[in-house]
Order: sequence, then C-alpha cells, then structure tokens
Amino acid sequence: MYYRSFNDEMRERFGTKVYKLSLDGGFSCPNRDGTAGTRGCIFCREGSGDFSEPLCGDISAQIERARSRVEKKNPGGRYMAYFQSYTNTYASPERLRELYLPVVMRDDIAALSIATRPDCLGEDVLGVLEELAAIKPLMVEMGLQTVHEKSAQYIRRGYPLKTYDDAVAALSSRGVETVAHMIIGLPGESHEMITATALHIARSGADGIKFHMLHVLSGTDLASEYEQGRISLMELDEYIDVLEECIRHIRRDMTVHRLTGDGNKQYLLAPMWSSDKKRVLNTIMKRFRDDGLVQGEKYTPTEE
Repeated sequence: MYYRSFNDEMRERFGTKVYKLSLDGGFSCPNRDGTAGTRGCIFCREGSGDFSEPLCGDISAQIERARSRVEKKNPGGRYMAYFQSYTNTYASPERLRELYLPVVMRDDIAALSIATRPDCLGEDVLGVLEELAAIKPLMVEMGLQTVHEKSAQYIRRGYPLKTYDDAVAALSSRGVETVAHMIIGLPGESHEMITATALHIARSGADGIKFHMLHVLSGTDLASEYEQGRISLMELDEYIDVLEECIRHIRRDMTVHRLTGDGNKQYLLAPMWSSDKKRVLNTIMKRFRDDGLVQGEKYTPTEE
C-alpha cells in the first residue's frame, strides 16, 4: 500500500475493522473561556466536533446511539470511542476518571481516542491517561496544525511549539500513543513550509498524523477573512501535490489517520470540492497509484 492507514493498523492490532464512535464529553476549551483566548482558533466552529454524537444523557447512552448508526455495517464488531469535541482533558482528574474509566472497561470498545490541547496535559492529567492506557490502547490527538510561529499566531493556536514537543515526549513515556493534526494550505505557507510541519511531527515521535485541508465554515473568523478576499484556498490537484510530499517525509511506521478534512456541508463555504468526499478520496488514491507514492521515502531523522 502507498501509506499506512488507520484501517490497516486496526486490522493488524485487532484482526477486524474498528469503527470510530465520535462522542461529546461536554468539555470547554481554554482558547474560548479566557484562559488562553476567548474566540477560539480562527477556523473553529464547534470545537471540531460537528459530527459528534450530541451530548444528551450519560456517556453509555451516547455510545449506544453512535453504535446504532454503524451497527449494520459492523455486526458484533469493535469500536474506538473518540472524544472529539473541544478539549477533552480540560477538567479535574476526578472528572476524567469518572468519564473515561467506564468507557475503556466496555467489551465492545477496543481503544480510546481523546482529542485535546498539549497545554492541557498537567502531571495529574497525565497520571489519569497512563491509567487508561494500561487498560486499553489510548491515543491522544493534538491540533498542532503548523510549526511556523507566524501561522500559529494567525490561527490563534495559543501555545508555542515546545509545548507540543514536550507533550509528545511526556505521553510517550507513559505508554500513551499520540496523533498530531496539521493543516495544509494555511495563508502564507509555501509547499516547503507545509512539508516542514509534517517532517517535524514525524521527528517529534508522534505515532500518527491527520491531514486537513484548510476549509472555511460559516460562523468562524476565518469566514470573515475569506469573504473579504484576504485568503485563497487550494484546488484539489495542488492539495494532493502537497499531501504526497508530506507523506513522503513522515516515518514509515506512522499511521495516517486522515487524508483530508470534511467540514459539515451545512456550514461549508469553501472549497466546495471538499464536500464530495468520495470523489476526493478516489482522486487522491488514483494519484497515489499513478505517482507510485511511498510513505517515508524522503524521511530523515535529523537535519542533513
């Protein structure tokens, strides 16, 4: 295969397809409540949780509702509980244990994935995550997006690169797997700059990576930038060009959890090509075949 996919990894580990159940733990975000900021990241509408099962009732009820959506495709199968909305370690250790322990103890849950920020991983929180990782495989996802300070300030990320690097090291030392998110197409970033972000993620020791194209959702500050003509967005062919270079520059053992981002069509303003996910993925895979893509063929562990 051209790259190591999430499905490939799950089948290797569990012998079957594993479906993600996108859940809402009812968390907030320090980039919204005044701790790190008040307006969130410039592209963020609902804490990246547009497709999460709505918060209603206890978490077991949420899991059952989420399961009902895919159960016909996965009778008797295994699932990953994916806490996607906002910052899912932004609470006391007591609350985190109360929420997550019952989930990892379920027989139908093969693994747990928690999306958070690297600046919300204090020692007490790391202790809870280590406990969970001793029970079931645990992946912690962090929205790095870019390694370039000017871009980080533009999107209002709210923490320095070192905070991410330290978080990866701290999580890895406790047996917790890490997945980094990055955005392809941020204003002012060249292809080489974008590839540098992928390479840094690989060198940081992250176990996995999620690629997102920059897309614009209504109700965000990025939408205002777009409507005023201050930013331009990539066409699909250019996106694939850069995506391939990023995959060539990451380690061969890393898992690619996502090749694109797909914003909620109800709010999507641009690029509209991203709304046809099936066509996008088919086009990407054809290009991978035609170009003979090989993950990691340009990876170097240190600066040459």
